[in-house]
Amino acid sequence: MLAAGFSRRFGAIKLQARLPDGCTLLQRCFRNLLQATDNIIVVGRTDLQSTGTYEFLPEQAGVKLVLCEDAESGMGHSLACAVKQIPESWQSALICLGDMPLIRSETLKSIIAASSVSSIVIPVWHSQRGHPVSFGREYFPELAASRGDSGGRQIIKQHGSHIRELPTDDPGVVQDIDTPEALRLLMSVNSPC
Repeated sequence: MLAAGFSRRFGAIKLQARLPDGCTLLQRCFRNLLQATDNIIVVGRTDLQSTGTYEFLPEQAGVKLVLCEDAESGMGHSLACAVKQIPESWQSALICLGDMPLIRSETLKSIIAASSVSSIVIPVWHSQRGHPVSFGREYFPELAASRGDSGGRQIIKQHGSHIRELPTDDPGVVQDIDTPEALRLLMSVNSPC
């Protein structure tokens, strides 16, 4: 889970923004993912750690916080930082964003189930590609070399024949929170945190 961004369009630390149920944006994303898998690497920043952004993370096997020293250089650097921490046993990795709290855990489970060593699985809602994207182990070396803001986009372009689009009825795969207005429009989470 990539959670080292700078929230420039949001105007504050958006990962700490509170949802109607009291959860922070990042807590909700993490908890949705935790319902799908207990093997989670969260990539953060040292300065956000000192603000308590990640203090909710449970101390349990399979959950790891990695602080990316060069996160300011772009999402690609955070992605590379995460991929370098992936255990040998993982056959694929679901690259989740820390600002997409509406993705259903069932959707995450479906993407994981559709993943393989050589596949790139992308959820699609109403013909629109979304997130998270699963990359098979075959692509880990390329992901580990990511730089700038491109993240996995270039890898997706280069390996189009290996992409598996996974249709979903979950609009959460295309709904991220970039501004306070987006937060107000999209949030109606009622379950307690």
